[in-house]
Amino acid sequence: MVDILSLILVAVVVIVIIAVAAIFVGIYNRFYSLKNSAEATLGQVKVAMKKRLDMIEQLLGAVRSYAAFEKETLTKVTEMRARVGGAGPGDLNELERESRSILGRLIAVAENYPDLKTASTVQNLMGSVRSVEDEIGRQRYTYNNIAQQFNIMTDTIPSNLVAGVLGLQKLNYLEFEEEIERPPTIEF
Repeated sequence: MVDILSLILVAVVVIVIIAVAAIFVGIYNRFYSLKNSAEATLGQVKVAMKKRLDMIEQLLGAVRSYAAFEKETLTKVTEMRARVGGAGPGDLNELERESRSILGRLIAVAENYPDLKTASTVQNLMGSVRSVEDEIGRQRYTYNNIAQQFNIMTDTIPSNLVAGVLGLQKLNYLEFEEEIERPPTIEF
């Protein structure tokens, strides 16, 4: 009789250990699935921001033929483009603010030159900028949703216990405040 009770007790302990291990593995896999999705989406945001900076460079070229535009601006755009590759969410927030400022100044210059506003090159570039702005918005939304899921898991039981064991930290959100407060006007 004692042997049967001991056997049942050992079986229950083994089942509990297997269940806990399975839960741990499931939570671990979910964390890393979200982390990888966040990194991939952040990469897409970086690609879109590089596209935007490329278009700003092209717009600078078009505007330069009509107005004296600082060489410093072109240098800044080139420097910003180089920073995008290694940027984290906080750095991207700053780059977003800077690129929107430059784009806003370019638009202001273009508005002072009616011939420039109607130039097909400028109109095509502005259409492309609108498309990239939409892409950045979609990718930012996707990244923030993934980050939210990840962060909820780091705050809730039992996944917060797994996060603690693994040393996982919350993900930063992409907060492009200027875009939220005032989207750029790119219509002519």
